[in-house]
Amino acid sequence: MTILVTGGAGFIGANFVRDWLSQSEEPVVNLDKLSYAGNLDNLAGLRDDARHIFVHGDIGDTALLARLLREHRVRAVLNFAAETHVDRSIDSPAAFVDTNVMATFGLLEAARAYWNTLEGAARADFRFLHVSTDEVYGSLAPDAPAFAETHRYQPNSPYAASKAAADHLVRAWHHTYGLPVLTTNCSNNYGPYQFPEKLIPLVIHKALQGEPLPVYGDGRQVRDWLFVGDHCAALRRVLEAAAPGETYNVGGNQEMANIDVVRLLCSILDELRPRADGASYATQIAFVTDRPGHDRRYAIDATRLERELGWRPQETFGTGIRQTVAWYLEHGDWVDRVTSGAYRDWIARQYG
Repeated sequence: MTILVTGGAGFIGANFVRDWLSQSEEPVVNLDKLSYAGNLDNLAGLRDDARHIFVHGDIGDTALLARLLREHRVRAVLNFAAETHVDRSIDSPAAFVDTNVMATFGLLEAARAYWNTLEGAARADFRFLHVSTDEVYGSLAPDAPAFAETHRYQPNSPYAASKAAADHLVRAWHHTYGLPVLTTNCSNNYGPYQFPEKLIPLVIHKALQGEPLPVYGDGRQVRDWLFVGDHCAALRRVLEAAAPGETYNVGGNQEMANIDVVRLLCSILDELRPRADGASYATQIAFVTDRPGHDRRYAIDATRLERELGWRPQETFGTGIRQTVAWYLEHGDWVDRVTSGAYRDWIARQYG
């Protein structure tokens, strides 16, 4: 048997594929269209691994999906494929509707058609795991309880709305057609192989380039931070043990304001890669105009996942962020390759 991972050349997807193959002999069919944030460099070292079958393609290609599901006798689909950057969704929302809503619909239909051909244990054991975000829940007041799985959906950005729509489709395909789905809603991931448009790798990259470190508004927006390796472990556990139709929140229980994250990154860089002039990287911090509709706070309550399935994060933000900074310092060649001209044009347009 085999698992099918969609979006497996992106940040979380690639980390999951690498983690899976380090833990299991079960092969992975990895389907990715290699958009700007999907990169085969994220899968370095797997090229000659017979357990890793990479397919360049789109989850919107239902004929391709049908063939892959059938030929590889897929027992589980893990859907990481998504457009994920809020700023990009504000600038160009159509791509987010196309990928996160319409392509997810196509993937669900392909999975349902395949599942309907299965019999016995193969049919009973099949799973469709949809990887989503805490942003579908909207924004929290400073003293409000963290998001639980029962929190109502209040998406505030085109990205969040598109992921909320996908979550609803996944739920509907279970309740209407019986498709054995699972959904996870995670907090902000960080770690190796994250494309340098997101806060942590962006700050590291721009700091080392001697450029301003852009911080939106007053920088007091709060996020819960989850090390990507902990997220991968949670997904493996949900796939292994969760009942069909269930939803689990996955969080790191590490709330921090964006400005505090940036200052911590500067402090670690001051220690590990000091500036030639002896000044702190914190002198490069530059506050920029806040983005429209910027959610003030996210926080995840992952106690259900711990209580029912026994998962809890192993990394604190302090341990995970040091690993992350060290990885980027050791992999400058990876950063150079992924920061293409198109990426630089985007950064210049977004942050001036």
